[in-house]
Amino acid sequence: MLDFLGTILWPIRWVVEAILVGWHYVLTAFGLPTDAGVTWVLSIVLLTIIVRVCLIPIFVRQIKNQRRMMEVAPQLKKIQDKYKGKKDQFSREAMSRETMALYKETGTNPLSSCLPLLIQMPVFFSLYTVLHNAQTGKIGIGLLNNGLSNSFAKAELFGAPLHETFTSSDVITVKVIAGIMIVVMTASQFYTQLQLTSKNMSPETKASPMYKQQKMLLYVLPLVFLFSGLSFPLGVMFYWLTSNIWTMGQQYVVIRNSPTPGSDAALAREARLAKRQQEKESRKGSVKGNPLTALNEITVTEIETPKRVTTQRVQPVGKNRAKKQNGQAR
Repeated sequence: MLDFLGTILWPIRWVVEAILVGWHYVLTAFGLPTDAGVTWVLSIVLLTIIVRVCLIPIFVRQIKNQRRMMEVAPQLKKIQDKYKGKKDQFSREAMSRETMALYKETGTNPLSSCLPLLIQMPVFFSLYTVLHNAQTGKIGIGLLNNGLSNSFAKAELFGAPLHETFTSSDVITVKVIAGIMIVVMTASQFYTQLQLTSKNMSPETKASPMYKQQKMLLYVLPLVFLFSGLSFPLGVMFYWLTSNIWTMGQQYVVIRNSPTPGSDAALAREARLAKRQQEKESRKGSVKGNPLTALNEITVTEIETPKRVTTQRVQPVGKNRAKKQNGQAR
């Protein structure tokens, strides 16, 4: 089974090693020590960022599918209420057919929300394999040669080897760093789920069974990180922690700028936009009502548009006609 899994992960592992070694080369070119733990940790963090940037299109599709799932939640609830209490096989099959027909008609897929996590898992296992092989002195399959593999295996951060785990190490520094990272991983995962359930769900969705599933994940996923993190090597935990923080920030931006219609986040966004528009109009009104501004406008207008003086043209008069006019005046 492990050989079969290793064969499937071979190309992904090769790419992971190439990106890891590439960033290590760049960082050492900027003057960081080759064998330092901070150099390898930064390489892992930058590897994580590359992976998450590549997953942005999939994340966008996930958000769109979640929106559609929330839109069809009331219809899905009607189907479930229709067959509520009916446990015979015919009713279950009819409920399943109507549910699948609804998904097909609306173009939704309940499994797509797990797609980014499923795609990350091969990368996660590949990085775990790279660290495990480095720990046992095995050479990588790609650019991670013998020298780099030994450097990775011996790398330490504040005296804590990156290949050590919380449960397998007797080094106090390893336990302290691993413990802090486990707490931060768990807290970031909890906050990410809390953002989704408390701010970005419409009242209709909160009344559907989907909300109960999300509420369950709010408490289940942090527990998964809490217990599984005890057996993760420090290097893998840096990857997972960086990925969690990226997810938390990415979701915050999406919820703030493109929330689900009818959710608390959508109402907050509308209030922000209304306040911004009001402040903009207030600034315009203050500029127009300023007496100094009006005085300046009048002064400039008067200077740029001077008054035109009109004079009547005097016709020339001959000598004889002038004498005649003077005699009549006398």
